[in-house]
Amino acid sequence: MRAHFKFWPKRLPHAITVPATSLWDNLETSARRYPDKAALVFFGTVLTYAQLLQKAERLAQCLRGLGVEKGDRVMLCMQNCPQLIIAHFAILRANAVVVPVNPMNRAEELKHYITDPDAKVAITTADLAAELARASDALAPKDRLAHLVVTHFADAFDAQVAGDDAPPDAWNDWLLTRHPLPAVQGGHVIDWNQALAAGGGLPELLVGPNDLAILPYTSGTTGLPKGCMHPHSSIMHNAVASGLWGNGCAENVVLVVVPMFHITGMVSVLHTSIRGAATLVVMPRWDRDLAGRLISRWKVTHWTNIPTMVIDLMASPHFGSYDLSSMTYIGGGGAAMPQAVAQRLLEQFDLRYVEGYGLTETAAPSHANPPDAPKQQCLGIPFMGTDARVIDPDTLQEMPVGEAGEIVIHGPEVFRGYWKRPDATEASFIDIDGKRFFRSGDLGRVDEDGYFFLTDRLKRMINASGFKVWPAEVEALMYRHPAIQEACIISTPDSYRGESVKAVVVLRSTHRDLVTEPEIVAWCRENMAVYKVPRVVQFVDALPKSGAGKVMWRTLQEAEGT
Repeated sequence: MRAHFKFWPKRLPHAITVPATSLWDNLETSARRYPDKAALVFFGTVLTYAQLLQKAERLAQCLRGLGVEKGDRVMLCMQNCPQLIIAHFAILRANAVVVPVNPMNRAEELKHYITDPDAKVAITTADLAAELARASDALAPKDRLAHLVVTHFADAFDAQVAGDDAPPDAWNDWLLTRHPLPAVQGGHVIDWNQALAAGGGLPELLVGPNDLAILPYTSGTTGLPKGCMHPHSSIMHNAVASGLWGNGCAENVVLVVVPMFHITGMVSVLHTSIRGAATLVVMPRWDRDLAGRLISRWKVTHWTNIPTMVIDLMASPHFGSYDLSSMTYIGGGGAAMPQAVAQRLLEQFDLRYVEGYGLTETAAPSHANPPDAPKQQCLGIPFMGTDARVIDPDTLQEMPVGEAGEIVIHGPEVFRGYWKRPDATEASFIDIDGKRFFRSGDLGRVDEDGYFFLTDRLKRMINASGFKVWPAEVEALMYRHPAIQEACIISTPDSYRGESVKAVVVLRSTHRDLVTEPEIVAWCRENMAVYKVPRVVQFVDALPKSGAGKVMWRTLQEAEGT
């Protein structure tokens, strides 16, 4: 028996039997049980479970009419909104595979998410449609999108909404502007409402636990982002287990502000809540005072977040007027919660901040703190049905208590491998005691109680407010700037975000004194997701290199003091 079982919630088994059904069945079952219950709340507009089911089925009919068949990959690129949830389940109902894409990506990045999964259909919001069309148009004709379904945020709520449910005034142009639909070369663009009215009959539900369901992408130390192959069963396991772990029931009211294109928002929030028939109060992006009003107005019980959100909310001058008394669960991950903030939550609201840990490859939680016995600034203990260990990355031997090594994970939530990348898949798994373990690339240690703590990273990665930035990806994008001869991405300390991105750049001799640091930053904003954009650009005459000619990024990182 592992040490952490002493702290295991006594009400829960150590492992569960995963339902032998598809993820779609979770929505259908909840809608049958609770047809009139509020499923989604978006700026005061309520969608019941029966209505959510109906809209998802109608969009699935449209997808079938567009030629989507079992196993086809459909790209879904949106900020949080009801349409994302409708589209997510419609894709599953069409027997297809959801390819969730970060809506902050720009055309240059989006091309990869069209070509790598061979996506011919994409669903997006009107504010992003032109960028997606631009990405498709830049591809060879055989690789382009055949169909683009476009919705407006205002399709899902009353533009005249007022009071606590109203969006911040600064969002009005973004949310209410009805952008003209772009053209897609060689393809068709379909308005959301037309798509829902398409009809045509539902296909037979053909997918089950072993079929591919979700293909989220993750970046790494080299090359372009890789698709993580998750069948219905791996997502289902963590949806069921997360509901049990967090005392889930149909009376839960969940604040949804972590992005649902990200594995945590998709699994720990969306799929867990839909299976449990909870009410999801949806925010398209973070705003501390809107969050405070919605928690108070809708009596939110559960909130998964990143720690910077909690810090920001508690710093609001209006914080004292918000009612958090309904909350029974608050937790998250992506970055460590400062001990002082966690202590204030405990003393002021009797809320224990429950941190967890997981990766895209592990369908979010592979570790979680027991809600009744959490440790602060801790990854938690191995999740239900999970065997996690700390090993020497070279010898692969398990490390003693307290000594750092690489965290490796075996469990039902672990993905099958990387899409079209058998080489990367093989390199990411090892066999220990007859089990297949995923190598996380994170360095950690285990204490005497069996709780895991993160100590460092084997992989070169920057964590900016919970967003993972992979330097190799940013560098590859920056090399497309005509003035840049060489670039090295490192982290720089940030008092709010924890870490920010810094670019150390060597300019081509033809462009020296002709390009400024702010101009490089502005170009980056046009060509990459905003969280990847360097906050600081430093021009140098040369980058430090090894005898083999490799850029010595660690030398630059150490000089930065981190």
